[in-house]
Order: sequence, then C-alpha cells, then structure tokens
Amino acid sequence: MNKRWTIDKIKEFVEKNSDSKLLTTEYHGFSQRLLFKCACGNNFEKTFKKFKDNNQRKCDVCQPPKVAR
Repeated sequence: MNKRWTIDKIKEFVEKNSDSKLLTTEYHGFSQRLLFKCACGNNFEKTFKKFKDNNQRKCDVCQPPKVAR
C-alpha cells in the first residue's frame, strides 16, 4: 500500500531528517514544489520526492546541483 503524505507528515520528516524547515502550509501532491528554508537562511523550492529520495535537502548554495553526465 502506498503511503499517503500529508503536510504534517512531511513537516515531521523534514524536521527529523534535515536542518531545513518547511515553509509551505498545504500539500496537493507529489509534483508540487514545496518551499523550504535552508539552515543558512536561503529559501529554496523542491518537490518532496526530490527532497526525500534524492537527498536534495539544502539550498543550491550549500548543496550545488550535480553536473549532468
């Protein structure tokens, strides 16, 4: 069975697994870009799937995007 993510569950996941904070207050689905605040103070947007599965848990300044092959 697929786990249903709610904004509260996402917020809890973010608090436990990163130094970032979730600023978005509503969650409408996996393709929605969520707004986060990095530990350095920068805001950044990622889908929850990228945040959760690809370990993209910081802003582009603290964690620069990987170079494509």
